[in-house]
Formats: sequence, C-alpha cells, structure tokens
Amino acid sequence: MKHDKMDPAGEAAPAHSGKELVKIGDFAKLAGTNLRTLRYYEEIGLLQPAMRSSGGFRYYRPEDLDRLRMVASLQNLGLELARIRELMDTRDEGSPRGEFHARVRRALNEQAALIDARMSELSARRRGLGEALTKLTECEGCDHRPERLNNFCHPCQIDGGPLPTDLSALF
Repeated sequence: MKHDKMDPAGEAAPAHSGKELVKIGDFAKLAGTNLRTLRYYEEIGLLQPAMRSSGGFRYYRPEDLDRLRMVASLQNLGLELARIRELMDTRDEGSPRGEFHARVRRALNEQAALIDARMSELSARRRGLGEALTKLTECEGCDHRPERLNNFCHPCQIDGGPLPTDLSALF
C-alpha cells in the first residue's frame, strides 16, 4: 500500500478498513476546530481516534467529521457537552444489535424533538418580528419620535396600545 502523506516523524498516513486516515492536525482543519478541542472531546468521550501511530499521533476516519458536526449541531440547540455525550453514547461493541439500534433510534428521536422545539421557538420569534415590522410601518406616519419624555412611545401615540416586543426593544 502506497502512502504519500508523511507526518513529521516520517510515518505514512495509515489506512483503516481500506480508507486512508486523517492525522489530527488535518482533521482539525477539515472540522474547522483546533487540536485542543479534539483532544478535549477525546478526554470526555465524545470522539475517539480510529488509531494512534507508534509515535502517538492521533488519526481519524473522514466519517468522524459527521460526529463532530452532530456535536456542533447539538451545541447550537443548547445542549451541554455532558448531555451531548450521553445522547451520542450509542457505540457499545458488546451490546446486541437490536439494543444498539434502539439507542441510535432514541438519539435520533431526541434530536428531532429538540429541532422541532427550536423550530417552534424560531417560528414564534419570526411572527413577533413580522408584527414589529407591521407596526413600524404605522410608526412611519406618526409625528412622534420615541424619547424618554414619551416613555419611548409606550403606549403607542397612534392607537394607545403596547408596542410589539421586538419594536419596543429598539425604540
């Protein structure tokens, strides 16, 4: 097997299951992260290198990028790393196949529920912005300007009602 990628110690990039592995530095670049994060993720059990070279270099499968992307996605949903580790703890080589699939299904279902909840929050937020934009159109025809003396247009000088939350924050 020919290897043309050499590490600083002169070791060729190894292969795993017929695919060339990626050294930690290159993997960090591909993942858009840094070595410290990858090592920390390994320390807390979120990510494991496919192998280590005799010189101690960590090597990852290109598919491990999917795992990092899932970690980032779950962080964006507001989960802490400890919870992400629990959720992603599906790899147990000693468990029966059906149990493994059940764990994976639970993890995927929980992620779907988290995304559904976030989508609901974002939809409500978007509706609020729509209300603010509609009200702002009304405000453009008003002679008043939000100032301390008129309590920043609370209540509205046109209809006497409260301003939409998103508009109030900016007035």
